[in-house]
Amino acid sequence: MSLSRPKLIAFDLDGTLVESAPDLAYCADTLLESLGRPAVGLAQVRAWVGNGVAMLVKRALSLEMWPQSDPEGYEQALAQFKSLYSENVCVRSYLYPGVLEGIAALKTEGYKLVCLTNKHSDFTFPLLEKLGVAQQLDYIGCGNQFENLKPHPEPLLKTAERFDVAPQHCMMVGDSENDREAARAAGYSFIAVPYGYRRCERAEDLGADALIASIADLPDLLAGIPV
Repeated sequence: MSLSRPKLIAFDLDGTLVESAPDLAYCADTLLESLGRPAVGLAQVRAWVGNGVAMLVKRALSLEMWPQSDPEGYEQALAQFKSLYSENVCVRSYLYPGVLEGIAALKTEGYKLVCLTNKHSDFTFPLLEKLGVAQQLDYIGCGNQFENLKPHPEPLLKTAERFDVAPQHCMMVGDSENDREAARAAGYSFIAVPYGYRRCERAEDLGADALIASIADLPDLLAGIPV
């Protein structure tokens, strides 16, 4: 897809705006240790982030990327993890460099700015509010607000419809295959950041329409696109 200047910009949350893996890893390891199992550590949890808390707990219990069934004790473990994460949603997490500056500049330029995440709203809103981002966004769409999670295009299509903007005038900014697949299926352009929780080795392998070092670089990228 050739880039055109968007009217609406959607940001992924985990791995794009926020380095949230440290809190998620703390909760996963605390859960596992309470069950008499060995901790898995930050690097492993980083590889599991992106498909919502429920899938993260399934992965922690089964040690499988795509478990075929609910592991034994899953429901109780999920409830315990949610309780832990509610208390630790923004203890170790932090914004990536350039996020606040980039969003502030884009807001000044009049773009509609949204966050679309598979994370539940119970965790998303407190996290973004504590980090000072929620106030800058026009909409925050969470995993429990849609029937389907990314990489399904529904969150992106519903958001475009919400703002009465055609998908071809929307942009998805993300760090992973989930974001790319959702963007392509919805007809959004896709911008990638080089950090985060992708599965492929290099950010270039995501096949984005453009790669930016940080969100702070997005205003200049857009300024260079003909209207």
